[in-house]
Amino acid sequence: MPLSVGGGIGDPGRENGSRDEKPGSPIRLQHAGHRRSVGLRMLARDSMETAKIYFVVFGLLTIAGGVVGYAKAGSAASIIAGGITGVLLLVAAFLLPEHRLAGLATALIVSLLLAAQFVPKFLRTGRIMPAGIMSLLSVIGIITAIVVWVRK
Repeated sequence: MPLSVGGGIGDPGRENGSRDEKPGSPIRLQHAGHRRSVGLRMLARDSMETAKIYFVVFGLLTIAGGVVGYAKAGSAASIIAGGITGVLLLVAAFLLPEHRLAGLATALIVSLLLAAQFVPKFLRTGRIMPAGIMSLLSVIGIITAIVVWVRK
């Protein structure tokens, strides 16, 4: 099935190849005679998918960090905290986009808690592993959750 941008041959009420949309208006795609807007709704959906992927990766890295902390230092607190927060981030990601509010709220709260733990530790010690990496991931998580929340 051919996909064309609106304004081409066969569009009722238009001359062949003309575009009468205003600059900055959403592009209209045509697929087998059906048209749909591509604009802010597409951006919101794309940002939601991007957030979902980010929180899956963040959750997996958090779990992996807990396992490494346990393996290297024998820290049961690392594996418990990393496991719980990592699973919560995965749950938040899988709630998106169907349960947007619950998913973003969960991701934001977990990211804030992790930032509260790791940002001061990074500022105090200056060590990249694990405090620097987890600080960066947490701050990105906070920003991602807020930006997607505001975009609706």
